[in-house]
Amino acid sequence: MKHTVHQYFIIYKPFQVLSQFTATDDKKCLKDFFSVPDNVYPVGRLDFDSEGLLLLTNDSSINKKLLDPAFAHEREYWVQVDGAITPDAIFQLQNSVNIQVNGKQYRTLPCKAELFVTAPQVPDRFPPIRFRKNIPAPWIKIILKEGKNRQVRKMTAAVGFPTLRLIRHRIGHLTLGGLLPGEMRILHDTEISRFFCGR
Repeated sequence: MKHTVHQYFIIYKPFQVLSQFTATDDKKCLKDFFSVPDNVYPVGRLDFDSEGLLLLTNDSSINKKLLDPAFAHEREYWVQVDGAITPDAIFQLQNSVNIQVNGKQYRTLPCKAELFVTAPQVPDRFPPIRFRKNIPAPWIKIILKEGKNRQVRKMTAAVGFPTLRLIRHRIGHLTLGGLLPGEMRILHDTEISRFFCGR
């Protein structure tokens, strides 16, 4: 029996790209940007209108491990919001808010949330967010150990500051580093081992 050699990659998924290798409804997909073996697929997903770190692999055990609460990997998001977000709104994000998940009310777990004092260095987005001269669009950092559908967007909306731009910067110790939208990096076995053992 032929032994499968496991391969691991991290990519920067661009804005308005599906987290899959098959296109639908004329939308761009990962195949338009990344060339990987046919048996390599994304682990988890990022929404069509979100950007950032996505894992690709042919190791089927990774998805199960990533979703296993025992590992509880942090997911760090950099979020640009609509309006001058208040300390009270940040406090609410940190200490749980109510959102809708599959038509039912869900209370989020406590998380880490803070305002960036200066905007993070991020690539330009195409198309850019809508710019309104008199309304601030600050950046906040949110770190979760859960990942409900569109959770971050629902959370910021729940406290009155809708998300304008959303970048997943980190999962566990794996970060985008210097990757730009549409770029990819091969992960080494030691990085994957640390991902699930050392954290």
